[in-house]
Amino acid sequence: MTQVAVVTGGGSGLGREMALALEAAGFHVHITGRTEAKLQETVALGSGGLEYAVLDVVDGDAVRAFFAGLPRVDVLVNNAGTGAPAAAVPDVAEADWRRVIDTNLTGSFLCAQAAFGRMLTQEPKGGRIINNGSISAHVPRPQSIAYTASKHAVTGLTKQLELDGRPHGITACQIDIGNASTAMTERMEQGALQPDGSIAVEPTFDPRVVADFVVHVAQLPTSVAVPHLMVMAAGMPYAGRG
Repeated sequence: MTQVAVVTGGGSGLGREMALALEAAGFHVHITGRTEAKLQETVALGSGGLEYAVLDVVDGDAVRAFFAGLPRVDVLVNNAGTGAPAAAVPDVAEADWRRVIDTNLTGSFLCAQAAFGRMLTQEPKGGRIINNGSISAHVPRPQSIAYTASKHAVTGLTKQLELDGRPHGITACQIDIGNASTAMTERMEQGALQPDGSIAVEPTFDPRVVADFVVHVAQLPTSVAVPHLMVMAAGMPYAGRG
């Protein structure tokens, strides 16, 4: 039986790399995102084992309808996410806060909830949920309160999914990524604001490394749990951040 994987935010960046790697490993992969042209580009890069659906993960009705239409769900990769313009706490726009929390946290919950329900009832039951966290789930960047709060909350979401899924063969993993080279990290290569107020160039690394980790975790039997995994560019400020 071919296993089915879902990758949200699969139209570009890490989501695209994860989807292509999962397909190459033998999964039938469904990708979602808000921009159809980008999703079509990802599908065109595959070898026939990719399907796409235009989906905004903050739309609960649409999320539930999407998952209800799948044959089964063996792996969900909650990758869709967004950030906000850097701003001091008093200057953060409420709309930016709500957009980041809605996408990164509520969107991840809605997809996990729908996938969890399918995993409970399918035969054989069980599955794996992989949440894209961040180094910011551990230590913040300056002027990034919405993103940092959302990623800390994803940690709680992952832990609860792991606990509640335990009796049902459903495992949850959070992969915290630091500076994989995508469009979102291009600014790191030009210089990023540091806690001491300086601007420093930060190292990045090939996002295909992250995709390889995702495939490895996805292929593990559900009798094996990987609650947390961190992968980052060597030399990036992490231990000394804050």
